[in-house]
Amino acid sequence: MSTAPVPGQGAAVRSVARAPHDSIAAGTGMDAVTLLVGDLDRQLRFYRDAIGLDVLPDPGERFGDTRPDVVTLGRGTTPLVVLRHTPDLPPAQRGAAGLFHTALLFDDRAGLAATLASVAQRAPETYVGSADHLVSLAFYLTDPEGNGVELYWDRSRDQWQHDADGRVVMDSLRLDPNGFVRDHLAQDLDRRPEGDAVVGHVHLQVGDVASARAFYVDALGFDVTAEWHGALFVSAGGYHHHLAMNTWNSAGAGPRASALGLGEVRIVVPTADDLGALADRVAFAGTRPGDDGATLLFQDPWRNVVRVSAAA
Repeated sequence: MSTAPVPGQGAAVRSVARAPHDSIAAGTGMDAVTLLVGDLDRQLRFYRDAIGLDVLPDPGERFGDTRPDVVTLGRGTTPLVVLRHTPDLPPAQRGAAGLFHTALLFDDRAGLAATLASVAQRAPETYVGSADHLVSLAFYLTDPEGNGVELYWDRSRDQWQHDADGRVVMDSLRLDPNGFVRDHLAQDLDRRPEGDAVVGHVHLQVGDVASARAFYVDALGFDVTAEWHGALFVSAGGYHHHLAMNTWNSAGAGPRASALGLGEVRIVVPTADDLGALADRVAFAGTRPGDDGATLLFQDPWRNVVRVSAAA
């Protein structure tokens, strides 16, 4: 992960409202992120042993990839990260578009603290920073192949600050990781970290913010929640962000070449009707998605693959 500034540092960040009828379904959320990895064993050790994710059985039925070199990891029965072994691909070039980080959202601070303590014991070199974003407490890692990972916990929405227009305010304040673990660790360090988690948001590196807005806001229908120093934050249903796009390391980047790193971002809308409405929306915007009958498949302007499915 880059040491580029995190959102809001030095100045509060406020959301920008959009008309509700223009928006993607309010109950939309994120699903597991696929990573293309060169060293499957090393990446598996990081996500399984350091972060404490479980290897989930029979991943192929859900994600349509039954090859033996694909491993799905998660907490409980919830998939979070899919590792697809692709050793013939080169590493991503510096400054290329792709993944900035996958953000794992924990249900409670105890589960987050246990995971952070596990990382400190088993992969301390992967830790790169932390921040109190007012809406959340976040800790940042870089996996062994350079993919960013955020571990975070959300404050309840009734604690989020709002400006005079009712917009959410975020910032980037100092957060002591040792103090956080000391205050919230509630389990023996010898045990695997516990606590439920989901993919809360995905942050991408892109070539320019205007094209990101055209695709993720104008075509897909996410609401803009914040803009800050070359980054765009968007969400569904009033969340602080489900997706973010920045140019901190990738300004001017063109379409991605085949490389290790991000394989696929997955989004889940509430119903099949919402999936159909999204297909109609993007067709009207001039984007033609792939459609296998169960999911919609898109490429954003940098060839980041986005797959959308319906929860029910």
